[in-house]
Amino acid sequence: MSPPRHSPTVPGTDDPLASPTALHTPPARVSAGVRWEMRWEMRRGMRTGVRQGVRAEWLLLAVPLLSACEPLASRLPWLAAVTAADSTSLAGGRDTTALTQTVTDASGDAPRRLALPVLADQARDGDLVLRVRTTGAVVGDAVVRLASDVNGTVAEVLVHPGQPVRRGQPLVRFDRYPFDLAVREAQAALAEREQVFRESFVPESTVTGRGPTPEQRQALRVRSGMTSAELRLERAQWERRRAVITAPVSGIVDRIAVTIGERVTTGTWVATVVDREALRMEARVLEHDLPLIREGSEAFVTSAALGGARVAGRVMAILPLVDSTSRAGRVLVRVNDTANASALRPGMYADIELESMRLTNRRLVPARAIIERDGRPLVFVVREGRAQWTYVTPGRSNGVDTELLPDPDTGIIPVNVGDEVIVDGHLTLTHDAPVR
Repeated sequence: MSPPRHSPTVPGTDDPLASPTALHTPPARVSAGVRWEMRWEMRRGMRTGVRQGVRAEWLLLAVPLLSACEPLASRLPWLAAVTAADSTSLAGGRDTTALTQTVTDASGDAPRRLALPVLADQARDGDLVLRVRTTGAVVGDAVVRLASDVNGTVAEVLVHPGQPVRRGQPLVRFDRYPFDLAVREAQAALAEREQVFRESFVPESTVTGRGPTPEQRQALRVRSGMTSAELRLERAQWERRRAVITAPVSGIVDRIAVTIGERVTTGTWVATVVDREALRMEARVLEHDLPLIREGSEAFVTSAALGGARVAGRVMAILPLVDSTSRAGRVLVRVNDTANASALRPGMYADIELESMRLTNRRLVPARAIIERDGRPLVFVVREGRAQWTYVTPGRSNGVDTELLPDPDTGIIPVNVGDEVIVDGHLTLTHDAPVR
């Protein structure tokens, strides 16, 4: 009888791969069936190693969760049994004590719960300001559209669009010669009329020895044409001054509408200058919110141009007319801090918050601190490094702060001034969880 077909083994073991000769036996001395069995055993060993490696990786992830369940498992025996069974199955039947200590405490001490990172803010007493949120347009108080006061030909354009200018700085200059000529003509006409005026009373003064009375002198001036000649000279001098167009306010040149050599007439648009520091907002407020707004109340302006910054302002006026189509009135807001609002431009749209009501002496917490569990609002208060689950009764909110009302049963507000309430990282927290 021929011996069974199997790989050679080492005495005292059943592992066919434990024999050193099994791996190094020349092909001529090992049958084809034995070689096939050897290759199968080697592949099975490799697969087993992969499965054990995956099991170990899952164990590293599962042990912290099982450790977190230990306080609850101590109260519920069935959960303790499941926890122990899961730990054993994940470890492949091995003892996980050493691995648990490695994950929870690398120093080798007893296992401990990790403190979770959170952000907290303090509860405080203060005024809760309720606001009406709306949109509005940025309007410039000094957007000056300059027009020519005289007829003339453009000789010089002294500025360009986008250039900062000061009040009184020349922008455009006309050809000066026609204006100088008009002044000299008016002066000559005035000299002629003055001569006529003197000749009208000198002969009579020579005979009587008395000059004309003030009333007679005024009548002679009008009769001689001297008064009208003085007015024509004054007008010619004024037109010469207006041949140079200057900036009426300090600001930035928005546009130049004429070119050198262009003939302009009275009323022709020449340039536009914008004073960016004199800005106001026109907010549109619905008619049912208008009675809540008061002149002088606080306002905040935000815009995409400000990069998320809030600029403070004040309500200047509440205009009397309400649009019959949109049922909205207009409220004018003046920005206080013009330096921070330098990015605003006339014509932009902005989001505006208008103060509508001020509730004084309220217990306030950040609105982000309040969450709901099982349909009841609560906050997490940090006490001695742990997040305490505290039910609250919230009142009104302005989106930033929320007031806390006394408990309807005890009449006490459960959150005290100075308590740290968690505002970030609390959505998945449990009661008495360690935090940092």
